[in-house]
Amino acid sequence: MKLTEQIAMHFREIHFGGNWTDVNLKDSLAEVDWQQATTKVYDLNTIAALVFHVNYYVSAVLKVLQGEPLNAKDKYSFDLSPIQSQEDWEALLNKTWNDAEKFATLVQALPESKLWETFTEEQYGNYYRNIHGVIEHTHYHLGQIVLLKKILAQQAETNNVRENN
Repeated sequence: MKLTEQIAMHFREIHFGGNWTDVNLKDSLAEVDWQQATTKVYDLNTIAALVFHVNYYVSAVLKVLQGEPLNAKDKYSFDLSPIQSQEDWEALLNKTWNDAEKFATLVQALPESKLWETFTEEQYGNYYRNIHGVIEHTHYHLGQIVLLKKILAQQAETNNVRENN
């Protein structure tokens, strides 16, 4: 298996399953509805904000892989449009899954030599660093999403107990 195929597989697994941690975005978000996704826990980001944030960087690197210039700014990476319905939430998820598959397909097709080329500008390092950075970034925020789901479930359980007493 070529290195680019292995990297693409790793990227797909964090999004769709099969990685050695046995945790992925799609399964972790499968039971989350739009109200849960937008519920604020303490002063933390919402699940929806984290999904948008993860996909913001996937989309930015995807555009470069498609031959476009890098056009992303950290300050915009949490600029999620309001999620006001299940349809809004599902649209964000669908964009995330579609972008992830396009990203993986393009990484898989890269010649291995491309991995060691400069990624748009010297300051960003090479393609390898940026592609792996997106994978690492996704793992990091997936952990936060899983913890937020647990906190929300605990809060819901506590509220149910209070209502039934």
